Amino acid sequence: MAYTILQRAIIRSQGKDSLLRTAVGADWKGKLSPVFYVVGIASTFAAPYVAQVFYVAVAAIWLVPDPRIERTLAHRET
Repeated sequence: MAYTILQRAIIRSQGKDSLLRTAVGADWKGKLSPVFYVVGIASTFAAPYVAQVFYVAVAAIWLVPDPRIERTLAHRET
């Protein structure tokens, strides 16, 4: 959640044409992760094993590094 808040604050402070906004684009990972966490927390009370599936899914999503920011910065510098 802290990453999402920080990212949105940076984009808000830099405006609509922010380099970070260009780099992250739709940011499906960033939008899907909090949803999975909320569903995981809610399902903990009924079925703890389902919650674990959601937590592992978020970890698996972020296991592969997200090169968008580095790629955008490298493209900008050239």
